[in-house]
Amino acid sequence: MFKGLRKDVRAIRERDPAARSSVEVFLLYSGLHALIFYRFSHWFYTHRLFFIARLISQFARFCTGIEIHPGAKIARGVFIDHGAGVVIGETAEIGEGCTIYQGVTLGGTGKDRGKRHPTLGKNVMVGSGAKILGPFTVGDNAKIAAGAVVLEPIPADATAVGVPARVVRQGNKKVAQDLDQVHIPDPVSQELCKLMIKIAALEKRVKELEDGAE
Repeated sequence: MFKGLRKDVRAIRERDPAARSSVEVFLLYSGLHALIFYRFSHWFYTHRLFFIARLISQFARFCTGIEIHPGAKIARGVFIDHGAGVVIGETAEIGEGCTIYQGVTLGGTGKDRGKRHPTLGKNVMVGSGAKILGPFTVGDNAKIAAGAVVLEPIPADATAVGVPARVVRQGNKKVAQDLDQVHIPDPVSQELCKLMIKIAALEKRVKELEDGAE
C-alpha cells in the first residue's frame, strides 16, 4: 500500500510543476486524497460491503469535490489535477499514468447493467471539462481536449477535440478532415429548398387531378 502511495505521489511531482515537495503533495492535494479514499472504498466494494464502500466514497466527495464510485478500477500513478467536479463511474477503468483535470466525467449512457463506463488506457490525458460517455476504450497515450464530448472509441496516440469529439491527430500526423467553417451549406436554406420541391410536386399532382376531373 505504501509503495503504491509513493508511486502516486511521485507521479504528481513529475507532472505538476507547482508541487514543491512530497510532503506538500501528501497533505494538500485533493486529487491524491480522493484516490486514497477510493483505495479504501474499493477494498470494501470488492468484499461486497457496498454500503460502507459508498459511505466512504460520499464522504470523500464531500471532502474533496471528487466523486469516484468504489467499483471503478484505477491503476497507480494516476494524477487528478485540482479535481473539482470530477466524476468517475462504477465500471470505469483508468490505466497507469493517466492525467485527469477538473470537471471531467467518465460516465455511462442509459440504464443498462454491466460495463457502461469508459476504459482509459495508459498515459491518457483528459482535459478540463471533457466528458467521456459510454463503454468504449480510449487508447494508450491519447489526449482528450478540454470541453470535448467523447461518444466513441479513440485510438492510441490520438488527439480528440470538439462536440462530439473527433480525432484531429494520430501520432504525429494530422488527420485529414474538412474543417472549413466558412464555406458550409446553410441547413435552413436546404430544408426550404426541399419543401419547395415537395410543394411543386403536390401542386402538379393536384392540377393533374383537377384536369382529369374535368
